[in-house]
Amino acid sequence: MEDYVAINRTYWDARVESHWLSDFYQMKAFREGWCSLKDPELGYLGEVHGLRVLHLQCHFGQDTLSLARRGAHVTGVDFSRLAIQKARALASEMNLKAEFICSDIASLKEDLPTTGTFDRVMCTYGTLGWLPELQTWASTVAAVLRSGGSLILVDFHPVVWMLDNDLREITYPYFNFGPLHEDLEGTYADRNAPIKASCISWNHSLSEIVQALLSNGLRVDALDEWDYSPYPCFARQIEVEPGRFQIPGLEGKLPMLYGIKATKVYES
Repeated sequence: MEDYVAINRTYWDARVESHWLSDFYQMKAFREGWCSLKDPELGYLGEVHGLRVLHLQCHFGQDTLSLARRGAHVTGVDFSRLAIQKARALASEMNLKAEFICSDIASLKEDLPTTGTFDRVMCTYGTLGWLPELQTWASTVAAVLRSGGSLILVDFHPVVWMLDNDLREITYPYFNFGPLHEDLEGTYADRNAPIKASCISWNHSLSEIVQALLSNGLRVDALDEWDYSPYPCFARQIEVEPGRFQIPGLEGKLPMLYGIKATKVYES
């Protein structure tokens, strides 16, 4: 368990170049002005022009830079040094102002130059499952937000993570009963990529997520669930509407996304 960060960093490092070149991430369209942000997080974020936004687990920074295009003063964080190098190069290429920091969640408070100053913290799509427990994450979010600042969290629903990789049967627990060790080939962005690596993940129930926020001084203002994924990142998905993907045979029958907006309670 002491090595889970190193194991998962190796896993993500191995995927950076494949993702960068994949059709999934639409780099050509992004360079031409396409916004990578999706409707659920955009609905929570609202107007971000002039706001200080911290984007956690940002990969190589498309969403971070989409926020910069909207006028936010944005900082992206990821634990993959290769991903951060790509993010900095992309920002420079596109002449977008953004800061990128290489750090994992447990070390972030020490790695940020200042805390308690961000108006928004954003975590989206495939984030919390890489963390063994959520108290450290929630306390970090609370520490970096200013009083009255908000967390925007949109992620794949823990019910989806119960299914096997072919989305045909329940294989994993809904609750966090410990680490899930897997040896995986390919990647969600390119299933035929010649990549094989081990990873360690955890499933977190909605109650565990909400309680972590509440116990760290964050007030939950909104909790939503959606029956689709905005990404074709799971096996066998079908596009039921433009940009909305579901599992064949289970269309509209289970949640695929959840979203939370939570505000840091004003300090006395």
